[in-house]
Amino acid sequence: MFRLVLTLAFIVGACAADSFPLRVFPPESKILNDPETGAKLTLLTTDTAKDTVLYFHQRSFLKDESLVFFYSDRKPEGVKSSLWAFIAATGEIVAVTTPTGNLGCPTAEVERPSVLGMRGRQLVELTIHVTPSGDPAKRSEVTAEDRVIAEFPEGDSPSELNENADGTLAALGGSYPQFNGPGIKVVDLKTGAIRPVCAVPDPPKYQGHIQWSHVNPNLLSFAGLKPRLWVVDVRDNTPRNIYPEVDKELVTHEHWWVKNEQGDDQMIFCGGLHPKPAEDSHVKVVNLRTGEVRLLAAGAWHPGIIDDDAAKSNYWHCSGADNGRWVAADNWYGDITIIDTKTVRPHVLTTANREYGHGEHPHVGWDRKSQRVIFTSERNGSADICIAELPGEWGK
Repeated sequence: MFRLVLTLAFIVGACAADSFPLRVFPPESKILNDPETGAKLTLLTTDTAKDTVLYFHQRSFLKDESLVFFYSDRKPEGVKSSLWAFIAATGEIVAVTTPTGNLGCPTAEVERPSVLGMRGRQLVELTIHVTPSGDPAKRSEVTAEDRVIAEFPEGDSPSELNENADGTLAALGGSYPQFNGPGIKVVDLKTGAIRPVCAVPDPPKYQGHIQWSHVNPNLLSFAGLKPRLWVVDVRDNTPRNIYPEVDKELVTHEHWWVKNEQGDDQMIFCGGLHPKPAEDSHVKVVNLRTGEVRLLAAGAWHPGIIDDDAAKSNYWHCSGADNGRWVAADNWYGDITIIDTKTVRPHVLTTANREYGHGEHPHVGWDRKSQRVIFTSERNGSADICIAELPGEWGK
């Protein structure tokens, strides 16, 4: 057991610095229709650089959806940022950085029109202001202010960041001397106070994927190697495994979802019982109170199935819309399926966004309004950011 100690941030509630400009680049978006499904697809980026979405349990969209954040390895002269944003009003893209360093582990905030990120050992809030240009020949003006919320002690190495459901706490997983290895700490986003939550021993062996419940501000989860699914209530700081696995069972790519009709917290994940090669993987939902598991979408498997066919017929990553109606899932070919949880009918939204065995993971996630999904697509020849709209008739 470790002694609970509150660590005040070296800089607490610091005033925002003077605003600074961010570099803005011309629009490069492209609208097309999926040739197989007819779905409207918007490629936010089409450059030959590698552009990839934030992980689906981060928030890519600002609260008002005016900006969409993504990673890129593009390196225009004088710019070293790995975090970029798409400006919804103009289609321009902007390099998101600060005068004293880049932001890692970004996530758009739940309630504020800002983005959180790590700058070294500093937890930083960045607020971005866009003044759209009325002249297509001129770039919009974009400025930002940064605020240091907290600074971790020397020796701490936070490497993952996520914000809770009511925007009061951030959880940071990483390596901490206090734990003699991997563990989790939380930061009060108002005061900057840092406190330890728990160490993560081996087993289960910490694998990251820190994320909070979307509806319960006290519950967060992390991934273990075996077993995979672990939940911590930050009021008692005790990790518990919510889904015991059997030998060789696949359990992966979990995502918090809405409460059920009884008010129980739920989590979705992908998994199956037939190991590689040609593994099966279904979309499942687990009730955190009862441990009951239900199938939302079934993959396919039979003796002798070849790996290519299994990769087409099973699921890889899944994420739930905040309105509770939809769950999105991708596969190894970059097909995106939307599951109507009212009927449990799967709808294929778009296909062939990846070549099997090559390329970036789609990591399909959601917008703030539960109307569009965002994912990495390679249909244009390089890794690009793609948004697909759900047809209106699906919700009727």
